[in-house]
Amino acid sequence: MISTKRKISVFSATAFAVFLLFSCKDNFKEVQKSTFAEFTPIGESDSINIKYTDSGKIKSVLISPKMLDYASVEFPFTEFPKGVNVTLYDDHGKKTFVNSKYAVTFKNTDLIDLQGHVKITNETGQVFETEQLYFDQKNEWFYTEKRYKFTDPKGVSYGEGVDFSKDFKIINSQAVSGEIEKQ
Repeated sequence: MISTKRKISVFSATAFAVFLLFSCKDNFKEVQKSTFAEFTPIGESDSINIKYTDSGKIKSVLISPKMLDYASVEFPFTEFPKGVNVTLYDDHGKKTFVNSKYAVTFKNTDLIDLQGHVKITNETGQVFETEQLYFDQKNEWFYTEKRYKFTDPKGVSYGEGVDFSKDFKIINSQAVSGEIEKQ
């Protein structure tokens, strides 16, 4: 038989443990809130249409249904959770079209990460498709390590890992297969 003193002692220890458990849980929720607040966007826009110009010429047009700006975090970025449609213009006005289901641009690096059925087309009928693609805005250069499909009026090729200029004039592929017509 357990003594009354021991029952009170066990009850007190159990009550104290339950108190600590609930107080830690409430504290944990506060910590979670402070962490989530850090990644709250400072700006949010719907139905955006942004034109980038240089020396009076339009260089690109970005259209997106939603933009979230995280400029106040340690590594600032802008997120496009519902995708982007971008039109790039070269110096002669020729267009390249870029579409993806998701995009994020990193402000300190000038890199854009495009994800989810990324598709690039141009006026000559070339089409590039992959699941993830990076665009270096400063050098106007695309690259990926993912599998891709490249369609040209001369044929279709498949590969894994590629980098290329925005106008498809320079293409460096790591592994490629397919059929292309000879000229």
